[in-house]
Amino acid sequence: MAKVIFYEKPGCGNNTKQKNLLLAAGHDLDARSLLTESWTPETLRPFFGKLPVNSWFNPSAPRIKSGEVIPDNLTEETALQLMIADPLLIRRPLIQVGDIFRVGFDLETIDTWIGLNPQNPVTEDLETCPRSHETNPCATVQ
Repeated sequence: MAKVIFYEKPGCGNNTKQKNLLLAAGHDLDARSLLTESWTPETLRPFFGKLPVNSWFNPSAPRIKSGEVIPDNLTEETALQLMIADPLLIRRPLIQVGDIFRVGFDLETIDTWIGLNPQNPVTEDLETCPRSHETNPCATVQ
């Protein structure tokens, strides 16, 4: 099984479900707060790989929902600076296994990469915030 470094927003229900799936599959989990990590462009950028800049962002973040931050209009450099200043903008979770970095929790991708428990299939969306209809879903736990 894999040693997984898992950057989350503490208190996020989906992150809790994601961690439970990894633990049930037998992985060694090192959960860390995405919000208190001392990010730099060099430490944050590897998680996004070849993904387009707009997919680096948490669409449920208050500043994105309000239209204050528009990911489609940002360069890599500006996006990283915004996310370092306001980690709620970062799509969750960030996952590191060895020297491989990923963002988000697509079940098929994670299963192919490090394996999940196929005897407990998940059918719910574990990436979209279930509270995303609220005005400020991420503000309650920081």
